[in-house]
Amino acid sequence: MISDWLLSTARCPECRASLTVQDGGDGGTLIGCTGCGAGYPQASRDFLDLRPRERFQEQTKYLEASLHADARHERVSPPLLGSRIRNDMLRKFLDPSPSDRIVDLGCGSGRALMWNRDWGARAVGIDIAPFFSEDARQDVDLLLGDLRRLPFADATFTAAYSLDVLEHLSPDALRGMLAEANRILDRGGRLFVYTHVRKNARIAVGLRWINALARMLERAGLIDMRQERLRKSDHLNPLRDIPELEAVASTTGFRLARITYYTPIVGGFVENILVRMAERAMTRRAARRLGTQDHEEPMREARNAARERIRRKGPTYAALGVLSMIMKLDVLLFGRVRSGPFFALLEKTESVAVPART
Repeated sequence: MISDWLLSTARCPECRASLTVQDGGDGGTLIGCTGCGAGYPQASRDFLDLRPRERFQEQTKYLEASLHADARHERVSPPLLGSRIRNDMLRKFLDPSPSDRIVDLGCGSGRALMWNRDWGARAVGIDIAPFFSEDARQDVDLLLGDLRRLPFADATFTAAYSLDVLEHLSPDALRGMLAEANRILDRGGRLFVYTHVRKNARIAVGLRWINALARMLERAGLIDMRQERLRKSDHLNPLRDIPELEAVASTTGFRLARITYYTPIVGGFVENILVRMAERAMTRRAARRLGTQDHEEPMREARNAARERIRRKGPTYAALGVLSMIMKLDVLLFGRVRSGPFFALLEKTESVAVPART
């Protein structure tokens, strides 16, 4: 949605001047900059489109419709399995109050914003790709923009979070994104991130065994990992290890205040084996029912059917809830073992000057 608060908060991504809503002609809407005069045509009434006029050469594959062919972004289901772990850690680390102003940097479908509306805080999600869920379009503030040139004024927010985003950025893009996050955060602002570094712990061999088993099961036709491989093909993994994370954070005005590691051994088996086998079986049944050999249509139907069962909170929801609780063993058992994936809280220690473009 586009609230009055969002319209008053958003700024021109070029010069950071305030914006006005204008008649774009032919019944369309144009967002105009009061400073540099730039105009941003709006193709949707559900979110603001403030992407920079000059596009960065480095762009994510998440702009491609093929990465969203399974339609998982269309509706928001309750947080379960790995999503439950990430959202619980977000709530634990950030712990905001209703007086906070929060931005989701790389919000994807907007599901984390939907899950955490009980915070009562002002919140907005921004993403470079317009694959927002129907639920988020109706109920939360959304903005289409680039994380390297955020369309907000300095010190707009008190807190921010970014889930499964940093690994998609190059080293230069990561520094640009963190510098912009620093700029839009108020003094003492907090940034929660979930991502990973390339250096892993020895216990990660368990995850490699699980992935090897998944490949064997895929060759046998029992699971389908094509969509997951497509998503991971966008990973650039800019951080070598945790010391490099601390160094990059320091150069962009942050300090690493808190970290918990997350090596998903139990979670890897649940999500990469058990859940994938269930998805494959459901997709095959949908394909027989539809009478098609196509991959995408049965996959969408199977996922939508599973989503409806979850939303009704019946036996499927209960079973996934139990599995989610079991998956928390990864945090309890391995949370202090320095490994690749991690949850971290960065605190703003100083302001980093990021000049506006004119």
